Amino acid sequence: MNDDFLPVTIEECYEREIWQPDFIVVSADAYVDHPSFGHALIARLIESQGFSVAVLPQPVTDEEFAALGEPKCAFLVSCGVVDSMVDNYTVAKRPRAEDVYSENGVKGRRPDRAATVYARTLKRLFPDSTVILGGIEASLRRFSHYDYWSDSVMRSVLYDSGADLLIYGMGENPIFDLCKAARKKIPLKKLRNVRGTAYLTDAAHAPAEVAAAIGGAHIDGVELLSSHERVKADKKLYAKAFKVQYRNTDPFSGKTLVQKQDNETYLVANPPQWPLTDKQMDFVYALPYARKPHPMYAHVPAIEEVQFSVTAHRGCYGNCAFCALTYHQGRIVTPRSADSIIAEVERLAADPDFKGYISDIGGPSANLHRPACDKQLSSGVCADRNCIGFEPCKNLQVDESEYLGILRRARKVNGVKKVFVRSGVRFDYALLDKDKTFLKELIAHHVSGQLKVAPEHVCDDVLAVMNKPRHKQYLAFVAEYERLNREAGKKQFLVPYLISSHPGCTLDDAVTLAEYLMSIRYCPEQVQDFYPTPGTLATTMYYTGIDPLSGKAVYVAKSPQEKAMQRALMQWRNPKNRRLIEEALRLTGRTLPGFNV
Repeated sequence: MNDDFLPVTIEECYEREIWQPDFIVVSADAYVDHPSFGHALIARLIESQGFSVAVLPQPVTDEEFAALGEPKCAFLVSCGVVDSMVDNYTVAKRPRAEDVYSENGVKGRRPDRAATVYARTLKRLFPDSTVILGGIEASLRRFSHYDYWSDSVMRSVLYDSGADLLIYGMGENPIFDLCKAARKKIPLKKLRNVRGTAYLTDAAHAPAEVAAAIGGAHIDGVELLSSHERVKADKKLYAKAFKVQYRNTDPFSGKTLVQKQDNETYLVANPPQWPLTDKQMDFVYALPYARKPHPMYAHVPAIEEVQFSVTAHRGCYGNCAFCALTYHQGRIVTPRSADSIIAEVERLAADPDFKGYISDIGGPSANLHRPACDKQLSSGVCADRNCIGFEPCKNLQVDESEYLGILRRARKVNGVKKVFVRSGVRFDYALLDKDKTFLKELIAHHVSGQLKVAPEHVCDDVLAVMNKPRHKQYLAFVAEYERLNREAGKKQFLVPYLISSHPGCTLDDAVTLAEYLMSIRYCPEQVQDFYPTPGTLATTMYYTGIDPLSGKAVYVAKSPQEKAMQRALMQWRNPKNRRLIEEALRLTGRTLPGFNV
């Protein structure tokens, strides 16, 4: 019996005297018992509430789906760490060569649209069971949404899958609520009042305030979105519907959102769940994770990056247009306590496989470790204002001292040789900090020769669409980084992340980016084309050609030829790109001084 792991077979359940699990967690990822993997975190959390739980990873056949039998309370279904379509296909819609979340990286265990496939299969095999969707695929597809791979507007994944309930955003508080209901023997499929969940109903069976809104009444706290058929037929209505969704991701001000899916059926998304408190975050990350893949696997490649990493906080108020964090984790940053983080570092240092290196202590943006301002924790985030981005808010509280204190303590833990910060540093935030101690110590202790940052582009018009800081701010950071490296007697480099073909980026803008890259003699080995994934502001721009927040038209490069030219310009040194670059220069009437491939 693998006592360090949750049961994955009926035999292991019986060995633990679990004759019928209360919950079965079904995941499209291999079972890795580490808090970076949502299926493990949710399963451990349910276990901590006194319920029995088993894990069913990557089932394919009916026999595999039925292997653990039927749970007493519910099947909890997740597509895995990333959307299954993103995991299975490149931005060019070509099948990926490997799946790092599967054993040995071998493909074939994860179906396209995994959440839908899993839920339908479970409903067919166990028609009376409760099936609850969660994870990023469910979260970002909870409303009618543009699907890049089919180039169509799809209905809510809850509707298509036939599941009973959907958890969106961070799942811990909804799970706490579900566990409370389960203790009271309340059928989970009938829950209608849990924050952070969505369900399907008809007008006759909807809660009174929802039914009234469906009937045309103005109800405070409830907002009706344009129906699926209308947003599918009209891109302007699609953009308006997304704007409403985007503005209702804050738990303080978020409303119940209702969207008609067919002639009879309505999707009802309750207001967002409250973020975890510091104590709750500490509790979640102190659960008894094995921090390794289950022994039934030879190797799961995805563990390599995270096995000796530590999550310091969740949430991000960066509001980058191409990022789904606002829609999924929310804008309120929720940190763990320093003591909790250091206790985890000490546990890692005691692991027999630990070599002395903490690969990361951070979050979505490592140095955005606290809420942007006090208002976020009392009255919520501002619906029409960005905390940071193209223009920082005047009320932004810039303070990296708490995060720096955590790094200092981690460096002193016995057995730790080096603590890296690899989860991304907001260079604009670091630049706004008048006290440069954090940046100095980052350079001195936490960089392994290269620091990855994300300017994304150099043209301010494009950066405004992305909601990234102006190019002059990046140049100022480069100068400061180089100055502090010289003072420290180090020669460490910056590796800029850049995106090609992002909405708002014209071919002329791509040439300007190439000019800059040539001027610094930098040619990235890999280029990230803009990937229109569900739930992002930029994906709505890509589909509609409209900025949903302003209502203004946005240029979108969609033709394969133009996207290839934009990508080739970034990789200006590659001889294979000569013809594409020459074509781009001809079309724009531009030249690239010194261009010689």
